[in-house]
Amino acid sequence: MKKQENSRDLVVDFKKYLVELHRDGVDYLPAGEEPAPAESVGVSLLASLRELKRRGEGLSGCRKCSLASGRENVVFGEGGFRKKVMLIGEGPGETEDRQGRPFVGRAGRLLDKILMSIGLTREDVYITNIVKCRPPGNRDPRPDEILACWAHLEDQIEALRPRAIVSLGSPATRTLLESRKGISQLRERVHDYQGIPLIATYHPAYLLRSYTVENRRRVWEDVKRLQKLLQEEDPPEE
Repeated sequence: MKKQENSRDLVVDFKKYLVELHRDGVDYLPAGEEPAPAESVGVSLLASLRELKRRGEGLSGCRKCSLASGRENVVFGEGGFRKKVMLIGEGPGETEDRQGRPFVGRAGRLLDKILMSIGLTREDVYITNIVKCRPPGNRDPRPDEILACWAHLEDQIEALRPRAIVSLGSPATRTLLESRKGISQLRERVHDYQGIPLIATYHPAYLLRSYTVENRRRVWEDVKRLQKLLQEEDPPEE
């Protein structure tokens, strides 16, 4: 029953989001694709996802940095990864820490709507963070905390070899690109991360705090870059 209510709420929220996009001058959204059957995802990919899940479960006792003392759960990552897109934020928030899943609070619900605007769902992507434990007060992760978790992120990228990475927010983007520039500059083009296209955009939590027409347009431009990249790699059949 709870799942049905959540689904209805998501549909209602998405309809509101469509109205907002229309007001912002967006008059067309692509049709979503039929979900791919499990067997089409690929045995090796499913094995990689299962292995990553096993590794995440094995981190429950991790004490490599000070974040361990205040966490409720390690938030490793999740997703079906059917479109081989990896989304990376900086760290879990309060709701994520409580549930042990990435992007499940208000920012996560907005992220779902953003993905839906280009025909994607959580089954198409893999979502994780730079650090796997919640920083106190949702502050940005410190360098020592990033270093303690870095090998886990590298393992996730190596295991999945995404066709595209979307970095969510300035801390994650600056860490991945080793840049001091802000997200407003870094989001203006597609970057290269170890041979993988990287698209930077605003963190959904920031968008909630500054839900302006201009920021919504910028996020729309960013996800359109992702959509174009995926379409170029998967040209329509003649």
